[in-house]
Amino acid sequence: MENEVQEVHPIIITRVFNAPVELFYKVWTKPEHIAQWWGPQGFSTRVEEYQFEVGGRSKFVMTGPDGTEYPVMGRFLEIVENKRIVTTDEFGDEYKEMAKKMNMEIPRIDKLVAIFEEVEGKTKLTLMMHHPTERDRELHEKMHVAEGWNSSFDCLDEYLETL
Repeated sequence: MENEVQEVHPIIITRVFNAPVELFYKVWTKPEHIAQWWGPQGFSTRVEEYQFEVGGRSKFVMTGPDGTEYPVMGRFLEIVENKRIVTTDEFGDEYKEMAKKMNMEIPRIDKLVAIFEEVEGKTKLTLMMHHPTERDRELHEKMHVAEGWNSSFDCLDEYLETL
């Protein structure tokens, strides 16, 4: 039986944060912390659902400066404490409906992989978004996903400084 090779067409973002892995992991995985930094600058986020266990679900709703809500959901596929988290990455129905009204195509994302590495007392994060096709990756890039994540990471940097 031949193994099927899955294409991933990734978008990869790497960043080093001035925090030890244990603290970084806590801020990445605890809802009370997530609500403080998740989303681009100028956005607020509420955590509507969060079951941090393999098979558990999450739902975050980012609210933009104009009041528009952007729900994102996922299911936890793999959790290795202080090392790696793998989730699905899904746009909520409300987001899909808004995109449909705007005649905007939404990309499919197979999974989101976050890898945490200790580097001289700091945390190196590698975030990978896997897409089933090159077209899905391109659609995701056109949504400025890297810019959005990097803006969120700026918020995360600022939040980590307060801890």
